[in-house]
Amino acid sequence: MSEQILTPPSAAQEREKSKKAQVALEKARIAHEKYLIRQDNNDLQEAITNYIDAVKFDPTIPESYYRLATLMWEQGQISINTAIDQCKTAVSLAPKNMNAHLYTGFFMKMAENYPEAMEEIKSAIKVGKFKSARPRLVLSQTILQKINSENGTAADYMQFLYYFLSGSLMLAWDRPSLKMFYKNISDDLSVFTFNTVGKFLEKFKLYPIAENIYKKAITETNHGQIFYSKMGDLALKNHEIDLTVDCYKKVLEANPMNREVLVKLATVLQTYFPENTDETIECYERLLQFDIDTAQIYYELGHLYLKKEDKINSISAFKLALERDIENPFYNNSLAYAFSKAELYDDAIEFYQKAIAINPDNEWTAIVCQALGAIYGEIKGNIEAAVATYQAGIILDPNNYELHISLGDIHMAEYDLDKAIRAYCDAILLNPDDYRGYFKAGTALWEKDYIEEALVAYHKAVELNPENAYAQNNLGILYLDGLGDAEEALEYFEEAIALNADYTLAYFNAGRASQMLDFTNDAANYYQMAIDLNKITNELDEEDIRRRLHKLFEA
Repeated sequence: MSEQILTPPSAAQEREKSKKAQVALEKARIAHEKYLIRQDNNDLQEAITNYIDAVKFDPTIPESYYRLATLMWEQGQISINTAIDQCKTAVSLAPKNMNAHLYTGFFMKMAENYPEAMEEIKSAIKVGKFKSARPRLVLSQTILQKINSENGTAADYMQFLYYFLSGSLMLAWDRPSLKMFYKNISDDLSVFTFNTVGKFLEKFKLYPIAENIYKKAITETNHGQIFYSKMGDLALKNHEIDLTVDCYKKVLEANPMNREVLVKLATVLQTYFPENTDETIECYERLLQFDIDTAQIYYELGHLYLKKEDKINSISAFKLALERDIENPFYNNSLAYAFSKAELYDDAIEFYQKAIAINPDNEWTAIVCQALGAIYGEIKGNIEAAVATYQAGIILDPNNYELHISLGDIHMAEYDLDKAIRAYCDAILLNPDDYRGYFKAGTALWEKDYIEEALVAYHKAVELNPENAYAQNNLGILYLDGLGDAEEALEYFEEAIALNADYTLAYFNAGRASQMLDFTNDAANYYQMAIDLNKITNELDEEDIRRRLHKLFEA
């Protein structure tokens, strides 16, 4: 079998391609000039087609790249980042080409990447030397735009004046270009004026007048996005959230790649419209294109997917965040939580352990210990590991009330009543105003047959939270079964029923108390309600309730 041998093109073929490239480039230039004069879309398409042909015939001509980038970006065929990449290709082909640097800087300015834009334009000035009028004026515009969008320094103003004046002097003999640049500078100075007046009015809290100034600037300048952004910021300050969102969206209509406003919009949507997760996710996904703070963006996306109960995407997002910052304890913790929501508990344990090992803060890490302990105890049934994890959390943060409660619960589940009581009492010492410690301690004391102590605990629980039906019911049980005081017990059972009309056990207990007091009809009604509710809840032995009901009417 013979192999085809590829031979490089001959010198004649190379010359022919170079000639075709020059012809295509010249056609593109002519069409480009016509488009600038007539604004005819046919001229635009012809220019684009010929620039593309020029690149195909000779991919080493830098002009083809930055001119093509300009036209395709104007038509919306490529993003600002793609335009920057094409101009960077031109720079790499011809590092001494003034226009290649100038166009790269121009697109970086459009992307509001002012530091890099200024560096590229300064490179164009360095290459152009005494013929650098255009780069100097473009640089002055860039500096002024930076001043308008950010808080300019005295040095920024001095640079603006230097490059504007030196560029104007060098351009004195180039009347068409001078006219074009003065028009742009005039517009930027209008922006500067509106911006300064608006800031002054905001400083003195004259917000309605400032808003009117910004509205006027939108109609009278070619930089509406700057003032829509300012209106959005002002609306947010005044808690006009819908207007804030509308203004930020207007900015993004004009410049979809305005990173600062995308961040603001995502934050506002996430904070004030938590139900609107899809739109917030879209903002964060667009922010990923900038390749800035991607770990944090994936982290936010993970939480948004959790809100949507999209477990797979939440896990993927947190994993991507961790790939970029593997030692971040918060990312490890969130990934663990996402795994637990997906019932992938072994993976959850692994990443909770990593978050705990990093331990950025004792109080935060103690909370993670509680989450890990719950998986060990409630899911894995590993009581020893759960106790050890809760105790580790308590060592990290001895004042963590929830950890003491959880430790008591795990001891209670093992029926280690002494340790449970001790843990609940520790919790009560930490927070004597939380009813749960008393309620849980009361249950453990009751199981231990410490009736008087249990009564004290339950009374305190009811005092702190009289709306808790379970505490009312349990207090009634203590009076009924512990002290034999059916009359006192019945009051608590009836209060529990008033608080929770579907409380099966409270009806049953009210029936028992009424029976002891010989309130036959009341007892019958309570038992019948318990039977009816038990068909739904299945909490009790229905036959036992029926036997008690029938016994009421035995001779």
